[in-house]
Amino acid sequence: MSKKNNEKKDVCALCGRQLNELSRYIEGNEGFLCSDCSAIANDYFNAHLKSRKEVKYDIKVLPPKEIKALLDQYVIGQDYAKKVLSVSVYNHYKRITQNNDDKNDVELEKSNVLLIGPTGSGKTLLARTLAKALNVPFAIADATTVTEAGYVGDDVENILLRLIQNANGDIKLAEKGIIYIDEIDKISRKGESRSITRDVSGEGVQQALLKIIEGTISSVPPQGGRKHPHQNNLEIDTSNILFICGGAFIDIEKSIAERTSKKGLGFAAEVNSMDNLNYDEIMKNITTEDLVKYGIIPELIGRLPVIATLEELKEDELLRILKEPKNSLTKQYKKLFEYDNIKLNIEDSVLKIIVKKAMEEKTGARGLRALFERVMLDAMYDLPSSENKNFELTEEYVNKYIS
Repeated sequence: MSKKNNEKKDVCALCGRQLNELSRYIEGNEGFLCSDCSAIANDYFNAHLKSRKEVKYDIKVLPPKEIKALLDQYVIGQDYAKKVLSVSVYNHYKRITQNNDDKNDVELEKSNVLLIGPTGSGKTLLARTLAKALNVPFAIADATTVTEAGYVGDDVENILLRLIQNANGDIKLAEKGIIYIDEIDKISRKGESRSITRDVSGEGVQQALLKIIEGTISSVPPQGGRKHPHQNNLEIDTSNILFICGGAFIDIEKSIAERTSKKGLGFAAEVNSMDNLNYDEIMKNITTEDLVKYGIIPELIGRLPVIATLEELKEDELLRILKEPKNSLTKQYKKLFEYDNIKLNIEDSVLKIIVKKAMEEKTGARGLRALFERVMLDAMYDLPSSENKNFELTEEYVNKYIS
């Protein structure tokens, strides 16, 4: 536009010049920007983008065994879930290649994944490590922050915006990425039948997620927030984005045990009470029926055809988590102290104390870091200013912070 509407008398939002003094300007929802200020802003953002360190992506399609081997380097245990994920991801990226072949008349459907397991069992870490191993754009979203259209909160499109941002703004690359949606169980609808009252963060959100998970051309606000008609939105095709959803589904094992006991199926036929069964044994029998009863709509379950259950981490696995992975907590803390030229020594008995506390608090692997931070806070505060270049983390020291 080049001239101002005669009824409007306003100024450039940045330099303050009157619009009638300008030959060209841009009109936004809440103000105006002259061409000079627009050019300056454009130069600034271009310089910022050039200086920003961008992640380089070169998507690797690895066979399942190699994918699992990479997962083994960072994630302890959960062999079944790793195998399921490895096969699913391999088939997904084969599918993308296959669908680009015009000679092939067989259309392969997406193998989105549902991970079910206790808090701290490694659901998020598995998804993050997968994306890193395959070198694809990755985004994490919390289902509990999303609300259905018309209510305060994030639209589902904001999840896609994070993926686009992590793909350096390359939409075509983002369309081959992975999105992990955590806490999917927290948006279960209230009861198996539709409620008369609005379920702002329940079934409505599931319906909104369903659209992007099954594959659609989605319109995404470039700055996030709610969409409005005067905004130039980004368009992204979600058909080839792999969605991995995760949740703890607290107490679902009770429903499974009750169902299998009544039907007399498998191991449940031989017991009178779920007290004789452990969590891992019960979860092997999970079905879509149990998920629907929990409050996940059948349509969404249908778009998450691959279900992998994660086991409760045992004490020995938590100990291994502290020591063995490439980025284990003990290695991380030793590295942090190395930056201050301090050698950190950790007694094995100390790790057992921390693991025991995590088991008591039922926080799994996720709780290990919080406990370590509690123990190490004073040392990390004092030692950088000290002449002491050796620090022994002993049972006596740890017991002062963990009771």
